[in-house]
Amino acid sequence: MYNLDFKEDRPLDLIGIGRLCIDLNADQFNRPMEETKSFTKYVGGSPANITIGAARLGLKPGFIGKVSDDQMGRFIVDYLKGDQIDTSNIAVDHTGAVTGLAFTEIKSPEDCSILMYRDNVADLKLSTDDVSEDYVKNVKALHISGTALAASPSREAVFLALEYARKHGVVVIFDIDYRPYTWSNDKETATYYNLAAEKCDVIIGTRDEFDMMEQFEKEKKTDEETASKWFSHNAEIVVIKHGSKGSFAYTKDGHSHTSGTFKTKVLKTFGAGDSYASAFIYGLFQQWDLSKAMEYGSASAAIVISRHSCSDAMPTANEIDNFMAKAERQEIS
Repeated sequence: MYNLDFKEDRPLDLIGIGRLCIDLNADQFNRPMEETKSFTKYVGGSPANITIGAARLGLKPGFIGKVSDDQMGRFIVDYLKGDQIDTSNIAVDHTGAVTGLAFTEIKSPEDCSILMYRDNVADLKLSTDDVSEDYVKNVKALHISGTALAASPSREAVFLALEYARKHGVVVIFDIDYRPYTWSNDKETATYYNLAAEKCDVIIGTRDEFDMMEQFEKEKKTDEETASKWFSHNAEIVVIKHGSKGSFAYTKDGHSHTSGTFKTKVLKTFGAGDSYASAFIYGLFQQWDLSKAMEYGSASAAIVISRHSCSDAMPTANEIDNFMAKAERQEIS
């Protein structure tokens, strides 16, 4: 067990900050997007999905973000409200910015891709004026993801939220969420990711994402070396995911934990990281042993990749428990 210092006297458990967009998931499977004729609309964006997943599991979340002043923006806010997510700090853009769109292609369970429309999007218009210190100081944990760092003024808004969180003892969870198509170049990406990660208590990412952040290093690091680097800053827990090979968590007190995966009927590959993070964060709030929290994350991911959407597919605790009772585990070899 590794207990983080969640301030129990605060009304909100978790605040997400950053990307709010629309997922348009292909209705036709096993064909390229050129041959896809229809799509189903869902709320999307990694921090939005993680916040929705946390709400489904029983946490009390809120969100800091910005939406377009149109039907798509209102659709997103109404959806979050439906999951009892506090939307009082979601601002509405008045500059004519639009909602980002993510069209998904499902060629096969192993071959999926995303076509992103991210020009002049409202979520990247989030500014420091939209970040309330009073809001941040009344939450137990702040969740940030890397895509919000890709451009100004969103970048500065996230760093301001980080400063408020550190000032008021808010646990900061960083999901790396590296999307290369939202960045100008690799060096800029790594620079801002590293600056953000230095301020975070929990860092979650894939091995490839950590490799991207370590491009300035002379030699490629092992998982243990990667975790040790962040323990010299503020990190308490570092989770490094290796896809179907499972995940590894390291703690500042020198312990390590592992978790395998679950067999499932895969429909698409996207959504796994968001569902893993939401269930893992839930486990942290329950003060579970990290291996149990990681396994819960793996089970949630297995459920979501078997379903058509990401946000709509986020499971409840009962669904995860029932799945884990029946599913076949795949242990790390």
